[in-house]
Amino acid sequence: MVILGVILLIVGFVIGFPILWTLGMILVVIGLVLWVAGAVGHTVGGRRHYF
Repeated sequence: MVILGVILLIVGFVIGFPILWTLGMILVVIGLVLWVAGAVGHTVGGRRHYF
């Protein structure tokens, strides 16, 4: 999810499409939150680790 968010950020910045930039930011933030939650041991989506 983080990688997809970064790709959308880059594409949105390069072609000047602000919706892609916004979606990329949202995906990066959600991906980082899920990654941190999984790293500290909380179950994320029924899984012990979130990759």
